Amino acid sequence: MSNSFSDTLRRLMPALFAEDERWQAMLGTAAYTARVFLCIGIALFLAFMFQLQSPMSAATTVLIVANPTVGAMVSKSVWRVIGTVIGASISVGVMAAFVQSPVLYFAALSVFVGLACMVATFLRLFRAYAAVLVGYTIVIVSAPAFANPEHIFLAAMGRLSAVTTGVVTTAFVFMLTSPRKPSRVLSALGDAFRETVRHALSFHTAESQHATTAAATEHAAEQIERLEAATPAPSFRALPEPLYDSRSRLLARMAGLAPAIEYAAADDRDMQARVNRLRIGLSRLTGLIVTYHPYWLNLSLANGASCAVHQEVAATLTRILELTEKPDWQEDPKPISACIRTTLHALERLEHQTTSPTVLASLDNTRDVLVQLDQALHDLTIRRPTRARMPLRPYLEWPMALRNGARGMFIALLAGMMWYVLHWSAGPMLMLFVVAASSLLSTTPSAAKTSPLMACGTALAIPASFLCHTLGLPQIDGYPLLWLTICLFLLPGVWLQFHPRYSIGAFGYAVFFTMMLSVNNPITYDDLTLTNTWMTMAVACVLLVLVFRVILPADHRLDAARLVSSLTRSVQRLALAPQNRKVMWVAWEGFQIQKISRMMMRFSFLTDDVDRRGYTDAAFAALSLGRLIVRLRWNAGHTLPDGQTHDILEEALAAFRHLHRAPLETAASLSLAAQKISAIPDHPCTALARDRVVSCLEQAAYIIRSVPGFFDRHGPLQLTADMPGADAPVSAMVPPRHVVFG
Repeated sequence: MSNSFSDTLRRLMPALFAEDERWQAMLGTAAYTARVFLCIGIALFLAFMFQLQSPMSAATTVLIVANPTVGAMVSKSVWRVIGTVIGASISVGVMAAFVQSPVLYFAALSVFVGLACMVATFLRLFRAYAAVLVGYTIVIVSAPAFANPEHIFLAAMGRLSAVTTGVVTTAFVFMLTSPRKPSRVLSALGDAFRETVRHALSFHTAESQHATTAAATEHAAEQIERLEAATPAPSFRALPEPLYDSRSRLLARMAGLAPAIEYAAADDRDMQARVNRLRIGLSRLTGLIVTYHPYWLNLSLANGASCAVHQEVAATLTRILELTEKPDWQEDPKPISACIRTTLHALERLEHQTTSPTVLASLDNTRDVLVQLDQALHDLTIRRPTRARMPLRPYLEWPMALRNGARGMFIALLAGMMWYVLHWSAGPMLMLFVVAASSLLSTTPSAAKTSPLMACGTALAIPASFLCHTLGLPQIDGYPLLWLTICLFLLPGVWLQFHPRYSIGAFGYAVFFTMMLSVNNPITYDDLTLTNTWMTMAVACVLLVLVFRVILPADHRLDAARLVSSLTRSVQRLALAPQNRKVMWVAWEGFQIQKISRMMMRFSFLTDDVDRRGYTDAAFAALSLGRLIVRLRWNAGHTLPDGQTHDILEEALAAFRHLHRAPLETAASLSLAAQKISAIPDHPCTALARDRVVSCLEQAAYIIRSVPGFFDRHGPLQLTADMPGADAPVSAMVPPRHVVFG
């Protein structure tokens, strides 16, 4: 009876109240909104009490630095103050240098704005806000003092005071009212470790089902027949859809954990001591996820003996999942590490019992997976970590940064000249919006795609500002009513800031709504000035979209092609590097994964018919190719004293210089080197090393032959969308092209 009543009640209730997850999300958003409004009330009150020149700047600061995570808010606040100080200093310097020449002043201002937009594109997380603040603090400080340059220093101090008031108020309120639990990040990392193990287990379990050679051969024939019927071009055998879904979900989760580690480290001393190790551990887990791609399957189809390897690894991963079911497994990871090492010894014994290149390939790959899993476990659970000597440097995408810098410089110069030529009384507001919006858009993955959303949010703030000035502010006779009125109009922008679809528009609405409010002490109303301001903001929105979408649009296909070429060149440099140069694999792999994540993002923006899945799998295969190169380099320097074998291997590595120009030529050289090394008489002390080298060479040649369109500089993605062959799969052969005639 009670169950039926409960079911009936849930059916009658809205989904918001019936689903616990949505209800908890709504409560979290409501709590965040309440904290933001409390910060605005205190900051605005203090700004009035201190008689600051622009009290609403304190409220604007609250909207910019507020974040549900305390560590994120602290980091954002610190970098905002740093950016404000730098921007105010530049503003004073530029005004002093070009006080008698407005044209040169706007030119110099546009250069600094362009540099700020370029740096904001490079920096990660909330460090980018320092560059953002440098950009539009220059305008905020200098605009009021343009008519009276001698007041520039006072304007800079007023701006810094308002920002500091907003930052300190937000930090105080959020640190008192927000839950601070860095242990949640460690728990999330533990869950990510388990999900990675479960993802690998799905792969090895599927591969271990064909326990005999006959079953594996029959399975291979079925897959090859299906492939030939589906497409005329050779291709990777696709992974099962659940594995693709699992991979996408895990990669998105890893991308979200990276900033969570940074924010927890900004708020907790213990996390700060472990942050480098946690970054490395997360990078290792991401590398494990991308290790599983279709070329593994194609290699194991031809020989059922490799199924024994998969069975051994599947049993180990199952045991690891059982051990990690204990709540305190992160406090004592020794049983898990011992389980991994036992399996590594078993694989080593199996390696001495076989000479099949396919089995050796599976053994090498699975051994790398288990070693990396053990190292990731150590990085994520070590309590007193040593200083990490593996710097994970960020990838700097220069083409995108230069484009954003050019956009910021052009729009700042255009707005400044419109102000100067037209003698526009609301010119400072025009400059303020275009510079602030350009700087903020430079921190997004695609400024061209998000610029209309920012413009729409700002455009909606115009009628909201009109209603606030005409209906709300004239009825106010005290500060509490002023605070409640402002919060009422800000509610849509604050509430929707963390909705993925409306976040950038809601952010623009909230921030620029406060900038358009003429709230001073006392409040004075000037209809002509307000109307001029609203018209200026409308023109500024049109100007923003015009510059970012029409004059300097993005070419996502070209950006993706550049990232593919960068991956290929990185593999080339890895193979051609001197033997005495030490390769930090985790750093190299993490650097390439950043490129792949950006490439996948560019593909999501494309409307062209592009082999997205093929290019993604090929990019992950390029990482495996780099791992094979590291193995070959190590064997060339440590386990192959025979001079003839060493020379052949050196020639094979040198063949990678043709990878970007003629990948099939590189593959042929690798296969030839494998045949030559196989023909050399056996030596008992080097037989296993020789077989490993042959296996690595054959794997590398197989990867290159499978995706020549990925490595070739004239591959399908490198062509414009209207050229013949631009929509070809990545596995298709690339026709030769003439240097001049194409």
